[in-house]
Amino acid sequence: MKLVIHGKNIEITDAIREYVHQKIEKAVSHFQNITNQVDVHLSVARNPRISTKQAAEVTIYANGSVIRAEESSESLYASIDLVADKIARQLRKYKEKRQDHKTQPISTNEVVAPETVAADLIGDRTAELPQEVVRTKYFSMPPMTLAEAQEQLQLVGHDFYMFHNAESGEINVIYERNHGGYGVIQPRNNGNGNGKNGKSAHVGVAEKSRV
Repeated sequence: MKLVIHGKNIEITDAIREYVHQKIEKAVSHFQNITNQVDVHLSVARNPRISTKQAAEVTIYANGSVIRAEESSESLYASIDLVADKIARQLRKYKEKRQDHKTQPISTNEVVAPETVAADLIGDRTAELPQEVVRTKYFSMPPMTLAEAQEQLQLVGHDFYMFHNAESGEINVIYERNHGGYGVIQPRNNGNGNGKNGKSAHVGVAEKSRV
């Protein structure tokens, strides 16, 4: 298992490196057969108004899936403890889901129901981009089903997840809706307002899966 430690606004001392290895390796020790690489990002916020400025983020690459956890506190060592516990729970949940999938496959037909989206999403507002790109991420995008993308969204802990739809061949985004359930954003072909499969671009609403 490969473990890589990155630091932002912080020097990674030997003591910090040893503590990360001790805590993170212990957290993933029972899951090394499914863990390929572990990336640890430690950072300190420069904004004095942020009290929980010491952050620890762990990203695990496991058999084509990405599992992520992040915690922050007033102490870097406390943040490492918290994120180690959290990533261990995430790995346990991931392993249980994989075992469930072997005995009870997910039916993708019940995951999403279509809902039409307005053609103009921003109205009279002017689209604005952030003045500065503060972080760039690269990740592999193997084709996956909608159900697999929904599971991946839960594992990475983000509000949205971009994926390569195995059925349509398009890049889609699945996201968690504020009022519950999930939505899916699909591309629309130029000119005709239709997607690749002939359906209008839409947001799908789904009940949260229990698997």
